[in-house]
Amino acid sequence: MALKKKDRGYQIVANVIMALWTIFIILPFLLLLMSSLTDESVLLTKGYGFFPEKFSIEAYSYIFKSGDKILSAYGHTILYTVVGTFVNVLITALFAYPLSLKNLPGRKAWNFYVFFTMLFSGGLIPSYMMWTGTFHIKDTIWAQIIPSLLMSAMNVLLVRTYFSTSIPDALFEAAQIDGASQMRIFRSIVIPLGKPILVTIGTFSGLAYWNDWTNGLYYITQATNLYGIQNLLNRMVSDLQFLSNNASGMSTDAMQTLARTPTTGVQMAIAFVAVLPILILFPFLQKYYSKGLSLGAVK
Repeated sequence: MALKKKDRGYQIVANVIMALWTIFIILPFLLLLMSSLTDESVLLTKGYGFFPEKFSIEAYSYIFKSGDKILSAYGHTILYTVVGTFVNVLITALFAYPLSLKNLPGRKAWNFYVFFTMLFSGGLIPSYMMWTGTFHIKDTIWAQIIPSLLMSAMNVLLVRTYFSTSIPDALFEAAQIDGASQMRIFRSIVIPLGKPILVTIGTFSGLAYWNDWTNGLYYITQATNLYGIQNLLNRMVSDLQFLSNNASGMSTDAMQTLARTPTTGVQMAIAFVAVLPILILFPFLQKYYSKGLSLGAVK
């Protein structure tokens, strides 16, 4: 059926707004890419621009000069992200499912306990003492996976709410009548029907693991071979800043080498290299967000 004139006008306005919104989202990443491909002298004299006067790949050459370290850091980050995200989603779902059951003994107390942890925490120093002194995870791969990122109280409450509002109680009752255990219900009903919210929190968790550098800063001091890509790139930026701030005490050769190093371009390239895999992966997960929104609209 053809759209009415009023509806057609609304559709055109909505499409224009979404197109503009998409452009505003893409432009910063495009500026970041073009700045990383701009010659250092142009960046210093004329600033950033979408159409650089002189292209240069020196920034990327500087980054990938230590190719083995970059590949190793990428591999570690992928490992931390995959393992951490999987465990995060699993623990969150296992915790949220019982909280969504209306007949759970002490349900209000457990919900308050989860909510309370969102408001108060022990702080950084007690957490550091616990992880390093009690659990001894310093300079191990677990230091990049467990602290701060393994589970979020906010995610637990989001998943609990989704389970309790989007999955009909009749399904649980029918499964119990058929003799299914709670674990069987969790595997066969809750996980398949809860896929949209689980993928959503999995994306949040994956982004947090991919972008995390504080765990490596706090808990990785000796085993720098366990650095993820964020820590390695942050180390590169710190080294460049240190050299720039202490250029007066360098030898002539060192100062010439520093002058040839595209400091500003390297920072832009580092930011783009860090975000590129996420930009590639995100569109493949978009359908789950759309499905989740559709389910929410039906409810």
